[in-house]
Amino acid sequence: MPTLSVVIITFNEELNILRCLQSVEGIADEIIVVDSGSTDHTVEICRGRNAKVMHQAFLGYIEQKNFAMNQASSEWVLSLDADEALSPELKSSIQQALANPGASGYLMNRLTNFCGHWVRHSGWYPDRKLRLYQKGKGTWGGVNPHDHFDLFEGKPALLQGDLLHYSYNTISDHIKQIDRFSTIGAKAMYDKGMSSSIAKIIYKPLARFLKNYIVWSGFRDGLTGYIIAKNSAHAVFLKYLRLYYLQKGKTI
Repeated sequence: MPTLSVVIITFNEELNILRCLQSVEGIADEIIVVDSGSTDHTVEICRGRNAKVMHQAFLGYIEQKNFAMNQASSEWVLSLDADEALSPELKSSIQQALANPGASGYLMNRLTNFCGHWVRHSGWYPDRKLRLYQKGKGTWGGVNPHDHFDLFEGKPALLQGDLLHYSYNTISDHIKQIDRFSTIGAKAMYDKGMSSSIAKIIYKPLARFLKNYIVWSGFRDGLTGYIIAKNSAHAVFLKYLRLYYLQKGKTI
């Protein structure tokens, strides 16, 4: 059977990393953790589970994941975030795919836990991610902080089972990340020559709320669905507002 490297990028993930590491036991030939300067117990936990830990100052989500991928020595790579874990069914599907590969990359459905609620609508599920791939057959791209893996050729296959994503424990956690990601996103858009306007600042958040809550059936997730739609709209508002400020030469 082909060998498998599991690669994870981390920064202060002591609350999540153990669950992630435990979920890949039995299928990983090596676990590589690229840490960007954690000040908690992340590194100690990883070393305690026989992971290879290396330090790399944060380069950006896309760049950091490409760096981590390049450290892998196995033929196949499974890239996970520290707050993710394999469901038993997905773990079994990965083993079957490696035993008889039918593609050079594999998608998996990601199921997100938001403040204790598994979100099955709101545009958050199935949220397919390409995370299992042959090394050298693709690269990480996208616009920071939203990365995705692109195969150089061919189409990915879909694995059975869910990639469990333990996203936010509190509403405050979500709001803090929105503030951080909207800043990163605005700078990335500015660097790519993308533009904002007062009209976009007004209608794009509204469009996002309607898409999350109505088009993607967020209302079926109850109060959680409304919170997700509201916060998603706020994230879009901040991103386009900050991009507008950058265009005007103002600080964000």
